[in-house]
Amino acid sequence: MSAELIVSHLRKQFAVGRPAVDDVSFRIAAGEIVVLLGPSGCGKTTTLRCIAGLEQPTAGTIAIGGDEVAAPERGLHVPPRLRNIGMVFQSYAVWPHMTVRQNVNYPLRHRKVPRDQAHRKVDEVLGLVGLTEYSERPVTQLSGGQMQRVALARALVYEPRILLLDEPLSNLDAKLRLRLRDELRRIIKKAKVTALYVTHDQSEAVVLGDRIGVMENGKLMQMSAPVELYNNPENLFVANFTGVSNLIKGEIAPAPGGVKLATGELLRITAPSRGKPGDAVVVAVRPENILLRPTGEAEANSFPARVIEGHFHGTQTTYAIETLGHRLEAIELGTVPRFSAEDQIRVVIPPDHSWVFPHTDSQYAAMTTAGVTPP
Repeated sequence: MSAELIVSHLRKQFAVGRPAVDDVSFRIAAGEIVVLLGPSGCGKTTTLRCIAGLEQPTAGTIAIGGDEVAAPERGLHVPPRLRNIGMVFQSYAVWPHMTVRQNVNYPLRHRKVPRDQAHRKVDEVLGLVGLTEYSERPVTQLSGGQMQRVALARALVYEPRILLLDEPLSNLDAKLRLRLRDELRRIIKKAKVTALYVTHDQSEAVVLGDRIGVMENGKLMQMSAPVELYNNPENLFVANFTGVSNLIKGEIAPAPGGVKLATGELLRITAPSRGKPGDAVVVAVRPENILLRPTGEAEANSFPARVIEGHFHGTQTTYAIETLGHRLEAIELGTVPRFSAEDQIRVVIPPDHSWVFPHTDSQYAAMTTAGVTPP
């Protein structure tokens, strides 16, 4: 039976340094899948481990199904075995000397579930994860993807209130990971279990999550539905981590909705600017949102550009272009590249798919370090 999860002002401080988790709050409705997304060291796994009871929080509260399981200020810490949660890790953690059925049945045997009832539950969950025909096979004869399904079935068979998944697909090869992530969402939804999924992979997060929470330096920066997160990032870090690789420096223009660039051009932006005229800002644009045009009639928000280089990837071409005093990246779908190096073209910066953020040297340096090409 799925349950609501409420995390309130969670903080985890280890012996030295900044907090691993710093005042994190969120709620997961019963049956919802939430993904925590962020780089290594951002605090997402520590958050999950606090919910599991594997780490004791320094402050804050955690409640599962209305029952508080952690409240350090009051000395409350419910042991992991009493929280009725399921966990799936990066490693499969299956028993190599057991068959598939024996592995999945193990939690029920530990809980002393009657044999006929346990047999029925194991059959149900093996059907759910698509392993019915492998039930009597030793797990050592399974593929990596099948072993991860065994681990998932074992975590679901005793009907946990919350399912916690810590990068469960990271040990699989690329093709299998793509196939299994779609199956994973279907299985979790069919099981009707509340799930918290941790990953650093943006594509996994978008496919799996009903909502995605992006974390940085122990803080929860934004939690939104995938479409909202992708199209309305709340800050520069969220924009960058969800795929923005183009930054154009400028300042807020006196005219509403405009950014004046160092080269003198005016860039029109639909999103509201955060600040007053003259404030230094950064315009963030995704490569796939930049439109490329042959030289010709000018459009709104279009500017002359030079193609520096292009890289063909089969179904799309990635271009490096020089425009507005910056080197930008653009992606164009198609099986035939349209432009070559040194071509003179025009680029269109869509006003409704660009975002304006306050410019600070530290933010800009962090984005550059993360792989954004500086101007």
